Amino acid sequence: MPPFRPPANLVRPSALFVAHPGRRLTRSHLLATRSLASTQSPDVSEHPSPDTASHESHYDPPSGWLFGVPPGQKYEKEGWEDTWVYGFWGSILLGIVAYAYKPDTSIQTWALEEARRRLETEGILPDPDDQEKK
Repeated sequence: MPPFRPPANLVRPSALFVAHPGRRLTRSHLLATRSLASTQSPDVSEHPSPDTASHESHYDPPSGWLFGVPPGQKYEKEGWEDTWVYGFWGSILLGIVAYAYKPDTSIQTWALEEARRRLETEGILPDPDDQEKK
């Protein structure tokens, strides 16, 4: 079976110019279209630098105070801080509780229970329920 080849108009954009009857394919048409496999770097002059894109400075000059709060002033919390603290510690607490109550699925526990069950069915190990009844 021959390999599958997609139609030419799906392979390259320059083939779109060939598909129209009466339109002549010239070198400028070929240069104006780019192939799908290559990209051209954008013109640097069209894009502003990252420093001027936001129209303000993101730099906070050092004030010399811890967390930028001078002595005697109270720190004002931002709106997201309480949500973050309660969400973080709540998820930690939930994880600890879930870990404490998870079932024991280790192979050692299963093997011990299976060995005890087999020994009890063969009569080698006495059944602990029979001793409690006597």
